[in-house]
Amino acid sequence: MARIALIGGHGKVALLAEPLLVSAGHEVDALIRNPDHAGDVARTGSVPVVADVEHLDRDGLAEKLAGHDAVIWSAGAGGGDPARTRAVDRDAAIRAIDAAAAAGIGRFVMVSYFGAGPDHGVPPADPFHAYAEAKAAADAHLRASGLDWTILAPSGLTLGASTGLIDVTATEPATVARGDVAAVIVASLDEPATVRRAIAFNTGSVPIAQALAGLAG
Repeated sequence: MARIALIGGHGKVALLAEPLLVSAGHEVDALIRNPDHAGDVARTGSVPVVADVEHLDRDGLAEKLAGHDAVIWSAGAGGGDPARTRAVDRDAAIRAIDAAAAAGIGRFVMVSYFGAGPDHGVPPADPFHAYAEAKAAADAHLRASGLDWTILAPSGLTLGASTGLIDVTATEPATVARGDVAAVIVASLDEPATVRRAIAFNTGSVPIAQALAGLAG
């Protein structure tokens, strides 16, 4: 059993991941900005922790993360406002990475997106550009952090039924159910083959645990 800090605990994927983490025997502290969301989080079996990561500094975040075995970043500004996107998806994510290191936490799982990186190809005029730039910066910071990181890069998210099957060999984005993304988060925590890897994936035909273990080759 591990003690997990999940940042962005009221997100659609996070609310699906939390009961899976609890069922796997983990103790989950879910960081949320809005105290009104505490009940939803508690119903997953997780412990809601009110913490506004957009405004907490590194030391404040380190205090929230201290004593955990791993951090999962599943937060996001939700788009729309480029300034807030940079504040959350870039700056707060980078502070969380630094806070995890300062708190002595070795394991960090980042939820990103298929195609993320400095060569994302999103033009500046595109409303998605601020998010693409923010995720590229946060992912790069995590890669350079020295932590045992995993970057999960799912393709287009759907509310479809989970299949338990993914494709980690795809070179072009398609779609994947949020429930399967949640299951990948949980499976990646304890799979050594995912450490220090960026894993892009779609819905596929290979069971999640098998697909992740197969990355060791």
